[in-house]
Amino acid sequence: MAKVLVLKLPQTKKTSAEEAQTLAKNTVVAPVVTPVLKEEKPLKPKAKLNFAKETLPVADARVKRKMKRYLASYSYGKTQTNRLHRKAAEWFPVIEPILKAHGIPNDFKYMPLVESGFRGGTSPKGASGYWQFMPGTARSYGLKVNGKIDERKNLRKSTIAACKYLNDLYDIFGSWTLVAAAYNVGDNHMKKQINRQKQDNYYKMKLNRETGSYVYKLISMKEIVKNPSKHGYKESKTLLAYNAE
Repeated sequence: MAKVLVLKLPQTKKTSAEEAQTLAKNTVVAPVVTPVLKEEKPLKPKAKLNFAKETLPVADARVKRKMKRYLASYSYGKTQTNRLHRKAAEWFPVIEPILKAHGIPNDFKYMPLVESGFRGGTSPKGASGYWQFMPGTARSYGLKVNGKIDERKNLRKSTIAACKYLNDLYDIFGSWTLVAAAYNVGDNHMKKQINRQKQDNYYKMKLNRETGSYVYKLISMKEIVKNPSKHGYKESKTLLAYNAE
């Protein structure tokens, strides 16, 4: 007869109720952690160059090229001075509240920097002061200009006169870019150009060199005052405090 081998398997030890309790106490159960997804912040759109909230049409290659050229011409490498920023820090606290009171966009505060920031005194044509008023225009807007007194050189009074003039120009043209251009060349000449060219978009008009570059200069001035270090200017503590507007 064949022998039958019987294998004895090891028997699992039964856990008593007391041992099970002890085991449960000593077993550390790792908590289930639900991963927290970080909410992605939407990317800020790249700031667009503009004047008085009228956006520069950089999709136009000619406009983009001109803007690049004038920005470069206002860089520290070309002007070699922080004088404009010191003037901005001195003039703007006077100019800004007057512009606001008369409903003029804040960006017009850069106009005196373009008009008289690089040069002082009187132009060959007779324009003078912070806003470079001609004598006749200055008088028509309430400024005294005679042999004894010239209120074109009074920042507060000349700014009030400029605001009145700018509002009159806006009533005519209905666009702040055209207002800036008309301030430079005169309202009658600007009206003639609009009628002759059948065009009232400043960026598409063919104007004389000075007027055709005027708004570009204003935007360039705004850019270097607001972002000096980006254009090579030394950003002092005064500038940092001022630019935190």
